[in-house]
Amino acid sequence: MSVTERVRLVCPLGRKHAESWGGVALVAAGALAIVLNPTGWANLALGIVLVLGGAALAWHGFRTHQPVLEIDTEEFRYTLGRYVVRIPFSEIGSYYVLRGRTRSLGLCDTTGRPHNFPSVAGRRASRPYLPLTGMVSPARIDAFMSAAGVPPRDRSLTSGGPSGGS
Repeated sequence: MSVTERVRLVCPLGRKHAESWGGVALVAAGALAIVLNPTGWANLALGIVLVLGGAALAWHGFRTHQPVLEIDTEEFRYTLGRYVVRIPFSEIGSYYVLRGRTRSLGLCDTTGRPHNFPSVAGRRASRPYLPLTGMVSPARIDAFMSAAGVPPRDRSLTSGGPSGGS
């Protein structure tokens, strides 16, 4: 396995876009309510509430972090805000994708045992996977990992060919 350049995958986060654009729309609606009738107390109060709520929603949406996967010649990096996992590239043997509402990426060492990672939330528990987002497709993760030269984990129960090995 060798990577000649850095390979990067930014996982899309639907909530980030929804909160950001929803907040901007609420700010615009609040400004419009204030501009249309600045002398009416109801419109002024509604406009101020919409502008403040929209600004808070947009600020929260822009602050939300997206998971980023990077692989270069020396290491694998997973970044989610201030949470960073770095693993030497030579210690990665294979990977697997946990499907579900929130996709997750599991990495195995060269002997096939899963790596354990500290919890993203800073709790004491460790997990054998890194959380991604529900909007990233497993095919896109497979393409990213194959571009990096990491093979998928063989999850078959038999060690033979497709017929079962006998």
